[in-house]
Amino acid sequence: MARIISRRAVAVTFGVLVLTLAGGGIAAAQTSTVAKPAAQSGQPAGRAVAPSGQPQPTAAEAAAAKAALKEGMSPSYVNGSTSFAVVSSAGSLLRLRDAVSATRYGPGQYQVIFNRSLTQAAFVATLGTTADCCIPLSGEISVAPRLATPNGVFVQTYDSTGAPLDRPFHLAVFTP
Repeated sequence: MARIISRRAVAVTFGVLVLTLAGGGIAAAQTSTVAKPAAQSGQPAGRAVAPSGQPQPTAAEAAAAKAALKEGMSPSYVNGSTSFAVVSSAGSLLRLRDAVSATRYGPGQYQVIFNRSLTQAAFVATLGTTADCCIPLSGEISVAPRLATPNGVFVQTYDSTGAPLDRPFHLAVFTP
């Protein structure tokens, strides 16, 4: 019986050691919180940038987004529905459901406008390909609601080092 207890003690000690080392590795892998200079952030030089890092929408963009909103429910919109957009690295819509436009602002910065309000929606994006083959190159992607545009989504794409880079992506929008 003493032998079973000692095996358990060794197993518990080993588990604690593994978790401690894994936690230290996670802490060491955290990125710096130092703000990137404007040249590295990929923001358009001639455009005002909000504290969120997104370019401010112009009056024309806001009007176009408002015009894209449909009153009531569109035929494909029901509770629990999914809208999506497949966007090229140049900012062109390639495949879609409920998306009406995509715009490329600068290196790795995109806006996607849908024909319905997304104020209660969840967004999921992934780097993708626009071809019928191949696995996309590795990199990073982030997504957020578009400033002052209830039917817009803002997407940023990066290479593996975190530098802004134009990449094709797939965006899904889920509505409760």
